[in-house]
Amino acid sequence: MSASEKIETEEDLLTCLYIKLYHPQAAVKAVFQSLAVGTKSRHQAAEPLRLGRDSQTCTFTLADTRVSRKHLSLHAYRTPHSPEMLFTIQNLSEKLQLLVNSTRLGFLERMDLPDKALIRFGEYEMVIIREGGEAKGSFEVELEVLAVPPSRESCTCVPSMEPIMESGSQLMSRLPTELQEHGPLETDETLEFT
Repeated sequence: MSASEKIETEEDLLTCLYIKLYHPQAAVKAVFQSLAVGTKSRHQAAEPLRLGRDSQTCTFTLADTRVSRKHLSLHAYRTPHSPEMLFTIQNLSEKLQLLVNSTRLGFLERMDLPDKALIRFGEYEMVIIREGGEAKGSFEVELEVLAVPPSRESCTCVPSMEPIMESGSQLMSRLPTELQEHGPLETDETLEFT
């Protein structure tokens, strides 16, 4: 086997993290402008990946003053007798909590990253999908910017904390005019039709 064949074989076995990012005003604020979107980048497993606004210390930089200088980090690790590369995620922000699926991480708290995780902080949402591989020393990352929040696509939307008024408008428009004057109907109310 030649050296080039060995490299191709190892690349085929690299673990890959697919990171899909969303911000509601990404197009207007250009928060993802410094990211190499759509291309795979190779990273050493011994070095943590950091995401934040400080381009000197972070692997991936967000152009947003509301993001901490070092906001979060991903650390690669392996368990004994397993070829799989796994990851932990750590919150490096003192001002914002990090939500990983339904688990809140405070400052410096860390947890194992599931194979597919929805991460939220501030107005940001990101999905990280781990595609397994067996290479020991490095892994790949591919970034993508989403136009729709991943929580909407995966049906994991966080309900609004503000009450929503029930107008009954769709139901009310189907009722006779004299019944529409009574306002929205509750399920335990009965009206007599004469």
